Amino acid sequence: VQLQASGGGLVQPGGSLTHSCVVSGMILSRNGMDWYRRAPGKQLEFVGFIRVDGVANYADFVKGRFTISRDIAKNSMYLRMNNLKPEDTAVYYCTWRENWGQGTLVTVSS
Repeated sequence: VQLQASGGGLVQPGGSLTHSCVVSGMILSRNGMDWYRRAPGKQLEFVGFIRVDGVANYADFVKGRFTISRDIAKNSMYLRMNNLKPEDTAVYYCTWRENWGQGTLVTVSS
């Protein structure tokens, strides 16, 4: 299984970014997947997950701002982040079981 992540970058507070995670070697429509993040100097933090049925759930600190979705035809998962805050600065990872994407850095700064 390979998880190819992309979409990080520098954004101003209040801005938006979308992460993409292209999956190979696993059928996304038959599995749930997770997003995690690690802020500088902090522990790994759960962001949210999308279930097999496509329903997503989120950590409290991102509810209403982040949206997890997927495109079955592209076997890809996405994390749309709106109203970004400086405290959202972190490396974001898509994961499935023990498999992790390479991580994409998001820096929220003016």
